[in-house]
Amino acid sequence: MKLGRILIAGYFLVGLLYAVYAHFWGPEPFRSFAFHLGQGVLWPVALFPSLGPVIAGIVVLVFVAVLMSS
Repeated sequence: MKLGRILIAGYFLVGLLYAVYAHFWGPEPFRSFAFHLGQGVLWPVALFPSLGPVIAGIVVLVFVAVLMSS
């Protein structure tokens, strides 16, 4: 297996484990598993809240770059 595939699989495995943990023992156990699975995809933002604005800024810059290139 290539290193990129291993890293991507590891990222999603950590996200799945985070979703299971948050669903059963997290601060919002009344939420659905689908909600926690969505959080699991972006688990670094859920675990480190200060990364949220950084990732949002990157997304905005990419969006502006795509609009400018069209």
